[in-house]
Amino acid sequence: MTTIFDEQHRPEPPLGEDEWSTLNGFLDFHRATLAWKVSGLTADDLAKTLPPSTMTLGGLVKHLTYVEDDWFGVVLLGEEPREPWASIDWKATPDWEWDTARDSEPSELLAAWEAAVSRARAAAERAFRLGGLEHPAASGFSDGRIPRLRWILIHMVEEYSRHNGHADLLRQGIDGSVGE
Repeated sequence: MTTIFDEQHRPEPPLGEDEWSTLNGFLDFHRATLAWKVSGLTADDLAKTLPPSTMTLGGLVKHLTYVEDDWFGVVLLGEEPREPWASIDWKATPDWEWDTARDSEPSELLAAWEAAVSRARAAAERAFRLGGLEHPAASGFSDGRIPRLRWILIHMVEEYSRHNGHADLLRQGIDGSVGE
């Protein structure tokens, strides 16, 4: 299979492939969309808001770093939370990742996100080899339901899709750049 890239250097999801390739193709497309939306921005740019929201692009990147680590590492594989997430008092600071992103350099935020994406890809591949898309997560919801790998991948496509809409508006507010 040859990967085709669009004008923004995002991998186009494959056409007519199996479900595993299609789900990962769409997730990687949306991950690349986020990278495109934050490319070339300064720390000040990543800290800008679009009132009345307090959301920032830096906070969005840090949030998605947490989401990648949590869903694929903690939920899917049953790993202990990694730092910095393990040391956060989430009850006292439920928006910690959003609030602390302004203290990070763009290169730090993006390197942490890229590392989390790499770990997430490896975790998904490991689970897929063990049980396919039906592979159950190591933990689930408070009501006892256990998501499968398929559900987690679809949820992550949804998570990125929603936040890429936010990123598009925030980026347009920063420098007028528009796009999908």
